[in-house]
Amino acid sequence: MSISLQDIQEAARRIEDTVLDTAFERSRTLSEIIGAEIWLKFDNLQFTSSFKERGALNKLRQLDETERRTGVIAMSAGNHAKAVAYHAQGLGIPATIVMPRNTPIVKVQDTENFNARVILEGSNFDEASSKARQIAEQEGLVFIHPFNDPDIMAGQGTVALEMLKTKADLDTLIVPIGGGGLIAGVATAARALKPDVRIIGVEVENYASAYNLLHKLPPPPGGSTIAEGIAVKHPGELTMAVIEELVDDIILVNEETIEEAIYLLLTIEKTVAEGAGAAGLAAVMTAPEKFRDGSNGIILCGANIDSRILASILMRRLARKGRIVRYLIKIEDLPGTLSDVAEVIGDMGGNILEVSHQRLFGTVPVRKADLYVTVETRDVKQSQDIRQKLQELGYDTELLKD
Repeated sequence: MSISLQDIQEAARRIEDTVLDTAFERSRTLSEIIGAEIWLKFDNLQFTSSFKERGALNKLRQLDETERRTGVIAMSAGNHAKAVAYHAQGLGIPATIVMPRNTPIVKVQDTENFNARVILEGSNFDEASSKARQIAEQEGLVFIHPFNDPDIMAGQGTVALEMLKTKADLDTLIVPIGGGGLIAGVATAARALKPDVRIIGVEVENYASAYNLLHKLPPPPGGSTIAEGIAVKHPGELTMAVIEELVDDIILVNEETIEEAIYLLLTIEKTVAEGAGAAGLAAVMTAPEKFRDGSNGIILCGANIDSRILASILMRRLARKGRIVRYLIKIEDLPGTLSDVAEVIGDMGGNILEVSHQRLFGTVPVRKADLYVTVETRDVKQSQDIRQKLQELGYDTELLKD
C-alpha cells in the first residue's frame, strides 16, 4: 500500500494546528564553505525536537474511540518514542514505549516526562520491535510503527510541502534514511509537486540498509554509531518500495563527517543537531561535487543528542584542528619547575586545561618526571610556538599526536 500527494495534503491539514511549520532558510556561510547553495529545514525545532511529530500525530488522530481508550504502543530509539508519547498525552491516549537498552538517557527521560510507560528491552531496533509486538498482542494495544505505516509516511511527507511552499524551485532534497518513513513521504510529495526534483538519501556506513538492498549487497554490519536515529538494519517494505521508485541516489557518510556536520551546525547556525539530524549536511560535505549546481534542501530532522556526546564532539573537533593539544615535557622533579612551565605557557597565550605527572613508571630517571600538559591554543601555529619556546628554555618538549 503506497501513499499519494492527497494523503500527504490531508495529513498536513490534520496536524497543522499542532505541529510547527518550521523555518526553511538559506545558509549563506555553509553555502560558501561547501561551494553549493544550502537551504536548511529546521525540524529540529519541533517541540519534541524532531520531525517524528508529523507522522505520530497524523496516526494518532485517525484512531477510533475504542483504540484511543485501549492505548498505543511504539518501539523507537528515541524520537518516535517522544513524538508518540507527547501527542498521546495531549489526546488523552495511554502510551507504552519500548526502547533499546542503549538508547541515550536524554531520550528515555524525555519520553517518561510525557507520562508514557517506558520499557527498555533489547540491544537494537529489531529486538525492541519484537518485544513491542509481543506486548501489543498481550494487552490489545494499537501498534504504531515508526516508519512502515502509510499514515506515518504521509505525516512525514508534510515537511516537503513546507519546503517547496517556501522555495518552489528547489532542485535537490537531501534526506536521512533510517527505516525510510521520512524519505518515502518526502519523495512522494516532492515528485508530485516538482517532477524533476532530485531526491538524495543519506545513510551512515555501518547501517547502509537501503543502499545495500538497492545494490544487491549483503546486509550492513551494524555496530556503534553517533547517528543512532538512523541505525536501522532493515527498512520497511512499504518505504523501500518508494525508495526504489523515487530516490535518485544514496550517499554513505562516516562518523567523523557526521561529527564535523554537528560542529558546523552548532557553531555557524547556532542550532543543535543529533547525528541523524546532521546526516544530510554530512552527505553534502562527503560529495560536494554532486551539489554544486542548483539549490539543495537539507532536513535537520532531530536535535536529541546526549549532552555528554555533544561536549565530546566539540572537544574532539578542537583537538583535530590543533586548538587543543597535549605536550610531553621532561622536567627536573624539583620544587617550582611546574609553576615555571605553567608561566611560560600562560605568557605565550596558552590556556592550561589539564596537568599530570608521571614519576614512577617506565624509563623516567630518578629526580626527573614526565609532565603531560593539555593546552587550549588559538591555532596550530601558536601550539608550535609554545613548544619552541619551551625548547629554547631547556625543556625537552614533544607535541603529542592523537
